[in-house]
Amino acid sequence: MNRFTIPRDVYYGEGSLEVLKTLEGKKATIVIGGQSIKKSGYLDKIDAYLREYGFETQLIDGVENDPSAKTALEGAKKMEEFQPDWIISAGGGSPIDAAKLMWIFYENPELAFDRVKAPNPLPALRKKARFAAISTTSGTGTDVSPFSVITDHETGTKYPVFGYEITPDIAIIDPELTYSMPADIVAYTGMDALTHGIEAYVSTMHNAFSDPLAIQSVKMAVDNIEKSVVGDKAARAEMHYAQAIAGMAFSNGFLGIVHSLSHKSGAIFNIPHGLANALYLPYVIDFNKKADGSRFADIAKMLDLSGNTEDELIDSLTDLLRRLNKSLNLPLSLQEFGVNESEFEKQLDRMAAGAIEDPCTPSNPREVSVEEMKKLYIAAFKGEKVTFCSFQSF
Repeated sequence: MNRFTIPRDVYYGEGSLEVLKTLEGKKATIVIGGQSIKKSGYLDKIDAYLREYGFETQLIDGVENDPSAKTALEGAKKMEEFQPDWIISAGGGSPIDAAKLMWIFYENPELAFDRVKAPNPLPALRKKARFAAISTTSGTGTDVSPFSVITDHETGTKYPVFGYEITPDIAIIDPELTYSMPADIVAYTGMDALTHGIEAYVSTMHNAFSDPLAIQSVKMAVDNIEKSVVGDKAARAEMHYAQAIAGMAFSNGFLGIVHSLSHKSGAIFNIPHGLANALYLPYVIDFNKKADGSRFADIAKMLDLSGNTEDELIDSLTDLLRRLNKSLNLPLSLQEFGVNESEFEKQLDRMAAGAIEDPCTPSNPREVSVEEMKKLYIAAFKGEKVTFCSFQSF
């Protein structure tokens, strides 16, 4: 038996933030990250909508990029004191991911993080509160997904938390919240969304329900990402919808080793997640196509890329991805990003071993070994095409 789960309600379009006026409850905790949502005035708007309809509100702010379990535990303690019946998180992936873990700990204070990180099952929720997610960036898909990513800052390791219990009850996808995003964040998050769509489409867990969402999100992202970076509002709206559609796809079709590689290197080398995905994606496609290139070729055909054979179509797809990275001023290799060679060599074994254990790895379309993970990291470091010859040391 299979399952397909998305939020109970998805509200989208300019002005959809006003749906907060219709929530029923008495207390709402608002979870945010930095100062941008305050400066934009949207935090005040969220608070005003809730208070207008009788809510008492609590603010938990300052969630860091790549949030930690410690941050979530501290937030849950504040919620325990306040006793909200709604948790509303607004921002990029970090505050929403942190708020999901706060929700788990708020309703299950006896649990330790080791008992909720993947692949452990999550406890039942909604005994105390429901959850609304308001994304202000256009990449993570966490506003519609059953995933949260939590970082151990001492080791630089990212741990996914997975369970349909943390799928938000309500997702508010209001493109107005993205119009003030800086161009670099638009680029990173846009390539994150594109990676989600591609990986969900080729995943071993893809299905009849996730496929049309995945392929549609890829088309929307390719058509709009460059225009969105230069500030075109219509394109930014399309990217905001594309990230949510891709999120619905990978929530049910899952991902692959682009994310495994990113999760294990991003915190170590301080690489923004979307940028890391954009960098690794062409290398991983060249690796995965040896198992089955047909679905990558399907994507190329859908995008009207050139090629008469499967290999030609896939080469056109990776060429497109590299062209997009260049157009968006994103590096094509870890070395170009600025990763130090000696530090890379030092971390290589640990990253490869961790990537194998990442929850995204089992649904990758090609089985992968630790040695092959090393090879992929080395190719991405040097900017060399993956050739699939026998493994050679760095």
